[in-house]
Amino acid sequence: MSHTPSLVRHFAAIVYDILLLISVLFVATALILPFNAGQAFNPQHWFYPLYLFAISFIFYGWFWTHGGQTLGLRAWKLQVLTFDQQTITWLQAFWRFSGAIISWSALGLGFFWSLIDQNKHCWHDSFSKTAVFTTQQINFRKE
Repeated sequence: MSHTPSLVRHFAAIVYDILLLISVLFVATALILPFNAGQAFNPQHWFYPLYLFAISFIFYGWFWTHGGQTLGLRAWKLQVLTFDQQTITWLQAFWRFSGAIISWSALGLGFFWSLIDQNKHCWHDSFSKTAVFTTQQINFRKE
């Protein structure tokens, strides 16, 4: 039996996480608005998109490296782990996050790749050597 959840289940968790991330980005923006005299950021403020990118990475990276579950993943009983079901590192989180951006940038092709991949991996799974598992199928090891 495959460890990979259906794409529908995976996308449902992504929708939950995006809603939460949007609220985090609103708060992050509110925190730095006083440094711009309360004015909206414009295209000349090159640091603003980088700031939001960093906040987004920290959001996902922290959840993935601390238990492997964002709130969306938890709600759908999914978990991000290494291929051998260990907690991922910050470096793996970086590659997963970067790979997911590439997967989305290609009109979601990186996600749909899992439908034809022998191991049911998305592009970002392969880049980072991590995968999304259903929590019912995780074999926890005694340490």
